[in-house]
Amino acid sequence: MTALDPSSPVAVVGTGTMGQGIAQVALVAGHPVRLYDTVAGRARDAAEAIGARLDRLVDKGWLTAAGRDAARARLTPVDGLAELADCALVVEAVLERLDVKQQLFRELEETVAEDCLLATNTSSLSVTAIGGALRRPGRFLGLHFFNPAPLLPLVEVVSGFATDVASATRAYEIARAWGKTPVACADTPGFIVNRIARPFYAEAFAVYEAQAADPATIDAVLRECGGFRMGAFELTDLIGQDVNESVTHSVWQSFFQDVRFTPSLAQRRLVESGRLGRKSGHGWYDHAEGAERPEPHTADKEQPPAYVVAEGDLGPAAGLLTLIREAGIEVREQEEDGGTHLMLPSGGVLGLADGTTSVEFSDVVHFDLALDYRAATRVALSASQDVSPQTLAEAVGLFQALGKRVSVIGDVPGMIVARTVARIVDLAHDAVAKGVATEEDVDTAMRLGVNYPLGPFEWDRRLGGGFAFDVLDEMHRRDPSGRYAPSLALYRNAYATDQREGTP
Repeated sequence: MTALDPSSPVAVVGTGTMGQGIAQVALVAGHPVRLYDTVAGRARDAAEAIGARLDRLVDKGWLTAAGRDAARARLTPVDGLAELADCALVVEAVLERLDVKQQLFRELEETVAEDCLLATNTSSLSVTAIGGALRRPGRFLGLHFFNPAPLLPLVEVVSGFATDVASATRAYEIARAWGKTPVACADTPGFIVNRIARPFYAEAFAVYEAQAADPATIDAVLRECGGFRMGAFELTDLIGQDVNESVTHSVWQSFFQDVRFTPSLAQRRLVESGRLGRKSGHGWYDHAEGAERPEPHTADKEQPPAYVVAEGDLGPAAGLLTLIREAGIEVREQEEDGGTHLMLPSGGVLGLADGTTSVEFSDVVHFDLALDYRAATRVALSASQDVSPQTLAEAVGLFQALGKRVSVIGDVPGMIVARTVARIVDLAHDAVAKGVATEEDVDTAMRLGVNYPLGPFEWDRRLGGGFAFDVLDEMHRRDPSGRYAPSLALYRNAYATDQREGTP
């Protein structure tokens, strides 16, 4: 047997926001749902809140009045675990404490039938550790919904070390029958999404801590150049700085303080100050009514160069040559001399962010990676203090001639988008190589769980298999702490790509 028959009762234990959302999903799928909470009266309050949300679905035309009434009739708040005895599935969404969850599941195991599936919605604890308290941990697994559960399609189906394949398969089919998009993953810190998403926040904070750019500028570059739905600073303000930092800290500790997951000191100070984001009225940004949102740094208007000299194919930025020609700027192509950059009339060089810094070279300006240079509305440039004003002005004017706003940031290796994408790609390869999930499920999880414009493997194929490795390898040379050391999996991928392409 795989998916549950709709007549099978489902229980949700814990009636906070996530518990209510999961209950609503099961209700709309047609199941009788039992709500339980250890705090007296809270389950009934939750049932009323779910009923109100069902009313709103009717108002929006997403649910019929008859469907709402039937769902309400199937929803039952209960006063004790004994009333969950006939449930076919119990999903827990209580406090994120291992001892609390273990005790709950020990009690549930003594209450429900032998074939009842037990699931935790934990986002930060080990599924294996929670299940370790059970006599029969084979039927126990993680069902990690994303908030708000009724709206977000992704569900991570997490197999603990002792989870039976049949139980994981059944849970996967249940999630799919509920209209969700399930992905299968092993029990690893952060599962898929919270593990692979860490660099999106960490690298933005690192650029800020290096005083290379302010939050508004970094967010604008991530959105308008990188194609992300939101920037890291505005997104963590929405999530809650305490919540985001707690997840980062949990993943870091669970990986034995692996430097790749090191939390941000700047974010720690924000949390310590009580600036938790929208919910407290202030985070990275001021969210008070009437507060002005800071503007990203945007360069003043400059004259474009009369021509550029293209050396090499520019790799992932090759499409820029077409845009430059369309803007009426002459492109002179020169035999490749090992470089992949543009020469400007000043004699300066304009090159794609590659993990090096501008100060290492003579008169070099870097430009950031873009998801799509034609669609991008903003491009970041970085330059050391030694770059000539004329070279920087020509670089700014070139991208302005292409219809882009230009943000000039400090001279940091990998800039903003390039280093972020490279690290996401690296962690994705590392996760797949260690059996956490398949490439397809990783891409699905990152697109649906955090709204990335591309999955990491989709991005890697678009960039070329060696791009992420090359960026991180160069950054590792400049920061040998290990934070940017490419994984063995990424090295193998880059080497295999070189072999296919005949690169020595």
